[in-house]
Amino acid sequence: MSSTPDHATEAELQRASTFGSLPLLKHERVWGAADFTWVNVALAIATWAFLVGGATALLVGFQQGVAAMVIGNAIGLSFMLLASVVASQRHGVEQYTILRPVFGLVGVGVLVFTVILVTEMGWSSLLGIMVGRATTQVANTAFGTEFGPYSPMVTVGALVAILVAWYVLSRGPVTIGRLNGVIGPGLIVVTALMLVFLIVNTSWQQLLAAPPLSPFDDPRLNFMIAVEFNVGVGVSWYPVMGSLARMTHSPRAALWPAYGGLLIGTLLAQIVGMAAALTLGDSDPTVWMIPFGGAWLGALMLLFIAFANITSMSSIVFSTVLAIRQASGNTLAGVPWKWLCAGFFVLPAVLSFFPQFMYERFMAFVALSGAFLAAMCGAILVDYFLLRRQRVELVHLYRPGRESVYHYHGGINWAGLAAVAAGAGFYLWLYNPITLDTHPVFSVITASLPTALVSGLVYAVLAVLLYRRRGTGGFEHVRSPSEGVGR
Repeated sequence: MSSTPDHATEAELQRASTFGSLPLLKHERVWGAADFTWVNVALAIATWAFLVGGATALLVGFQQGVAAMVIGNAIGLSFMLLASVVASQRHGVEQYTILRPVFGLVGVGVLVFTVILVTEMGWSSLLGIMVGRATTQVANTAFGTEFGPYSPMVTVGALVAILVAWYVLSRGPVTIGRLNGVIGPGLIVVTALMLVFLIVNTSWQQLLAAPPLSPFDDPRLNFMIAVEFNVGVGVSWYPVMGSLARMTHSPRAALWPAYGGLLIGTLLAQIVGMAAALTLGDSDPTVWMIPFGGAWLGALMLLFIAFANITSMSSIVFSTVLAIRQASGNTLAGVPWKWLCAGFFVLPAVLSFFPQFMYERFMAFVALSGAFLAAMCGAILVDYFLLRRQRVELVHLYRPGRESVYHYHGGINWAGLAAVAAGAGFYLWLYNPITLDTHPVFSVITASLPTALVSGLVYAVLAVLLYRRRGTGGFEHVRSPSEGVGR
């Protein structure tokens, strides 16, 4: 009897790798640098990015706003990508499986079913609502209707967008990548046209002279809050990037395409949104695209952006549903992929009935989710790069209970969860995004990067005291980098 697996077995193994936690082999990694670049561009230029630009315009004018967006996104993306992309791409492992050494099996589940799930459901509902707003504007132009920006038809459009995103998502990452290969370049063209429309219909001088919409009395505080908000935007990509990056051929096809694609795509859309907010009082292109672009061209561009939001939603949810499946242990292992995805979309569908609430809480949502994600990144970076020296024993990621060197009492690495709690607490001490109260030192150091540093320091101290000195938690398997990487 031949020991070679038949085609059905090979297909099932590949499916388990793609939709499960098994490491991807080289021939299963389907994205090159260009593919991953367009995936990230299509992710970045979604309608919510225009809202980020509009929120930045509340605090600063155009020139300071561009500086705040460049600085903030560059900082946030830097430590976020190091924490998410490097390990997953190198080992081909889904990013929440490879977090088991940092937080423990149960600890990962705690974070996935709280921080990650709430963050990604919030983003998904916001993207759906924006699709609803775009389609209602097109309907108003085409049929003479008068649907408002928060009317029930917006909810209907959002629900349809969620349904389409579920269908795209159920087809897997290859379909998502192919769609983004078309959507990504198209979004760059559409966004550039938007900026041209804005300048032609207003003026460059008017844009540069426009004051911020609702600033505080302290100009320095305005700028630092704008920077911090954009750092939070950069960090907010953490929940999806590792699981997407493991689909790439090589480290070179992962890290820089992710950084460049997200940075360039985000900045393009944010600058357009900020310019629109400063000159027109509204950053949402669903409001001004048709008046500026004309009925047909404006409507077509809005529909294109709406579909791009759907592909962004699909990419976001792909990684999150993978995380849910892994964090649940055996509970959800047998549930078909399409039904897991459907289950994820239940809360975003409910939130789509409250479009005004989601819009008005946008800035606080970004900052609060960024507080916890930045703290997670700090602990992850210290664990992987400093304490474990980029060494992971892959077989032990999958061994149950005490058979794994990454087993912790109760399934929780308390150093990891304590570091996240300490980092998030430090963030909220520096800056409360709900009340907008800030500590004086915030105007010098902002919040997200210091949060990651504090979290990393807490993790380093506790991990050494609780586990490394006792030879547990897999630290006893760490060798020098010259001795190779666990395979």
